[in-house]
Amino acid sequence: MSEIHFPLATTSWDAAEYAAIDRVVKSGMFSMGPEVAKFERQFADAMGSAHAVMVNSGSSANLLIVAALRYHSSNPIPEGSEVIVPAVSWSTTYYPLHQYGLVQKFVDIDPDTLNYDLDALEAAISPETRAIMVVNLLGNPNEFARIEAMVKGRDIIVIEDNCESLGATFEGRQAGTFGIAGSYSSFFSHHIATMEGGLVVTDDEELYHIMLSVRSHGWTRHLPKENHVTGTKSDDPFEESFKFVLPGYNLRPVEMSGAIGQEQIAKLPMIVSERRANAERFRAVMQGYPQIRIQREIGESSWFGFAMVVQPDAGFDRAALLAALNKHGVECRPVVAGNFAKNDVVINHMPHSIHGTLTHADDIDRNGLFIGNHHYPLDTAWDALRAALDEVVG
Repeated sequence: MSEIHFPLATTSWDAAEYAAIDRVVKSGMFSMGPEVAKFERQFADAMGSAHAVMVNSGSSANLLIVAALRYHSSNPIPEGSEVIVPAVSWSTTYYPLHQYGLVQKFVDIDPDTLNYDLDALEAAISPETRAIMVVNLLGNPNEFARIEAMVKGRDIIVIEDNCESLGATFEGRQAGTFGIAGSYSSFFSHHIATMEGGLVVTDDEELYHIMLSVRSHGWTRHLPKENHVTGTKSDDPFEESFKFVLPGYNLRPVEMSGAIGQEQIAKLPMIVSERRANAERFRAVMQGYPQIRIQREIGESSWFGFAMVVQPDAGFDRAALLAALNKHGVECRPVVAGNFAKNDVVINHMPHSIHGTLTHADDIDRNGLFIGNHHYPLDTAWDALRAALDEVVG
């Protein structure tokens, strides 16, 4: 590959993040503590949520939600329940559902938005459906007004995997806050970066308390005195330090990540604004290349990246586009994991069903890719993209 002119991901850190790391080093406190707690409060406020729980990755955030829902008193998802999932997402959207004995029903995506095909989703809902996993793909929020109408009056929980779409909004509300809980990622390539990291937000206090326990070994140490898990905690710290009440994990983040997160969340409005400005430029560029379909925005996307899908009558295939992009220094990747239902792990190890056909997911799998987006103007990067597109279009 030639010199990179249009990278997939770049750092948004500056002196503030390094000062935050230095502050933690000087404190001598490295495991989860006050820096993480402060970031959690800031993140919850930024999302307009009552509670936020930080974990060590977005994947762990999904695991924490599914695990905690097993023990919820009024909204549990028991083993064997049917959960609807979109056919296009990342692996750890699906794995926690399988690991907790849930049966996933794969539904096709919309060819333009790359989120749920809403007609297919509505038709897929059955008397056995207990939850819908909503994935906001590549920064694009789903059309939640219609999804909420689908589940109204039904005993169906909505969960959001919002790991790629921090800062996106639908009708003025932050993506990740439409379900009982929503997950976020703060991995390097995402909107904000805390080394590794992820978060869950929820307005459900019981779920919040369950997650505090499940995140830390299933013990009571991090629960408030009055809580929905044990009722009233003892005042004896020796007794409560190693009192285990739920099957849990160690999903805790470190103080450095919490400190970095405080600086990153302050930059989020700027990051989203710049990414949206870049999206306008991307759409302007792509008007000259109708051979390639791009993602249609729902609400206000935070534009994680820019999807490109080669049309059937383009006169070239994805391999040719990929070669041209590589030649001109434009980094790219598949659209998340393509049609995940075709993977051996699903076929061989995960009880599931498929609603109808996955035609559009297959199209994305065969003909789609995405390029990066960033928190700064991509002035020279557009030249590299145009050069690659001109070469492949001919």
